[in-house]
Amino acid sequence: MGAAIHITSLSKTFPGGRRALQDVNLTIQGGEMVALIGASGSGKSTLLRHMAGLMAADSATAGQIQVHGKTVQRNGKIASDIRRTRADVGFVFQQFNLVDRLPVIVNVLVGTLHRLPMWRSLLRWFTSAEVSRGVEALRRVGIAECCHQRASTLSGGQQQRAAIARAMVQGAKVILADEPIASLDPESSRKVMDILARVNREDQCTVVVSLHQVNVAIKYCARTVALHQGRVVYDGPSVALTPTLLRELYGAEADDILALGDHISSLQDAKPQPPHLAWPAPLARAA
Repeated sequence: MGAAIHITSLSKTFPGGRRALQDVNLTIQGGEMVALIGASGSGKSTLLRHMAGLMAADSATAGQIQVHGKTVQRNGKIASDIRRTRADVGFVFQQFNLVDRLPVIVNVLVGTLHRLPMWRSLLRWFTSAEVSRGVEALRRVGIAECCHQRASTLSGGQQQRAAIARAMVQGAKVILADEPIASLDPESSRKVMDILARVNREDQCTVVVSLHQVNVAIKYCARTVALHQGRVVYDGPSVALTPTLLRELYGAEADDILALGDHISSLQDAKPQPPHLAWPAPLARAA
């Protein structure tokens, strides 16, 4: 299927001199479901925002990001045609990013705006076919009955599922999910992760999801990329992330990561289907 995301020599320094990303090199193949793990401040969210072209890297470096062969940014400059590239990238935020006062179906159909004439975007005028597509996406995530409710009336888990449905309607080839279960209860977390895994498997959509819980990464993602102080310190099979290896990678910070239990596993429910692609042996670790 080829590379969905290709990153070379990416660095990001925030005002004050804090290095958020340091010489990140990463390639994610089309159809993979990959977890990003790391303690708070490790660079997970920053890396995802760079992938989506929402943030520019340091201009003093030769960093570059491509999504399906299209340049997102190079040498600290966002590509001039970034809107066209973003049409293929769905971003699922931790806090859902829905408009509370609008109906759920309208929030979902926002995913079609990049294909519509300006006047229709301003009027939020959608055809019956577009509405049907939105309802079908809501059905796939299990909340079709909520389509005419205001987004503010949904639970956190339902809002996150609506955000995923928006990316599906968008026709995204890549979904970037920034800690999508961080603020959810165990049942809602399981449903959100199951949906992301199903979209990855059924639609062969590349999914990159940042997580705090290592066991959730092992359960849903064949491959995990671990960040520490802005550097990639591990890139390989999720099942190899033992407590011993995590302590080797993170030192004392590993205890904070290991303290976050896998609340999804406590649910007596069916196990999710395996990811679309398996990460092959042998173990691949960054230098």
